[in-house]
Amino acid sequence: MSQPSERLKKNYLRNVKERVIEALLFFAAFISVFTTTAIVYILISESWSFFQHVPLSDFLFDTQWTPLFDDAHYGIMVLLSGTITSSIVALLVAIPLGTIIAIYLSEFAPFSVREIAKPFLELLGGIPTIIYGYFALLFLTPVLQKVLPELPGFNLLSAGIVMGIMIIPYVASLSEDAMRAVPMALREGSYATGATRLQTALRVIVPSAISGIASAYILGVSRAVGETMILAVAAGMQPNLTFNPTEPGATITSFIVQVALGDLPHGSLGYQTIFAAGLTLMLLTLFFNLIGFYMRKKYREVY
Repeated sequence: MSQPSERLKKNYLRNVKERVIEALLFFAAFISVFTTTAIVYILISESWSFFQHVPLSDFLFDTQWTPLFDDAHYGIMVLLSGTITSSIVALLVAIPLGTIIAIYLSEFAPFSVREIAKPFLELLGGIPTIIYGYFALLFLTPVLQKVLPELPGFNLLSAGIVMGIMIIPYVASLSEDAMRAVPMALREGSYATGATRLQTALRVIVPSAISGIASAYILGVSRAVGETMILAVAAGMQPNLTFNPTEPGATITSFIVQVALGDLPHGSLGYQTIFAAGLTLMLLTLFFNLIGFYMRKKYREVY
C-alpha cells in the first residue's frame, strides 16, 4: 500500500512544480504586456491633452518647431526630418557593412578568427552612446571637414555615420546567427553542383536566412530611430526642416532629452510636447516593425 502512495505523492509534487512554473511564465508575460500597455496609455492620455490645445493639422503640417518660444509652433515634421535623415545615413553604413561581416564570419572566417571577432563585435555594441557622440563631434567631424570644408561643427552626417558604426554589431551578429542556422545540407548540395563558396553564400545561404536577416535590419532601424545621445551631442539639437545630412538638425529623441532636462512645470503645454513627440516616435517604430513582419512573412513563404 505504500508504493502507490509514494507514486501519487511524486505525481502531486510534479504537478505542483509545473503549476508554479506555468504561473511564473504567465507572470513574466503579463509584466511585459502590462508595461507596454501602461506606456501606450500614458503616451495617449498625455498626448490627448496636448492635442486639445494644438490642432492635429498644425502638428503634422507646420514647418516650424518652437514649442518653448513665445511664438510657439508645433510642426513635428521638423523633428521627423532630422530623425529620418540621420537614420538613413546610419543604415547606409550599418546594413552593407553588417551584412558583409556576417557573410564573412558565417561562411569564410576560420574558427579561431570567428571566436576572436565575435567578442570584439559585442564589445563595440556595449560602448556607451555618449562616447560615440563625442567621437563623432571631436574626431569624425574634423575629418569630414577636411573633405567638406563648409560642413558645420554640428551636423547630421557625422552623427549618422557614427550611429551606423554603433549599429553594425546588432546587424552583423543577428545576421550571422541566422546564416549559421541554415542547414549544412544546403551548403553541401550547392558545393556538389560546382558552386563556389561565394556563390553558395550569396545565392543559397543569404536567401535561406533572409527572414532572420530582415529581423536584424528592422532591429537596426529601430535602434537608429530611437538613438538619443549621439544626436544630442553631435547633431546640434537645432530644429531645422531639412533632409540634407550636412546641416545641423534635431531629432525626436534629442528634443525629448532637451525638454526633460529643463525646468518646465509638469502639465504645461511645453511639457506635454514630449509625450506627443514620444507617441510619434512609437508610431514610427511600429510602422517599421510592421514592415519587417510583412517582409519576414513574405520571404518565409517564398523560401
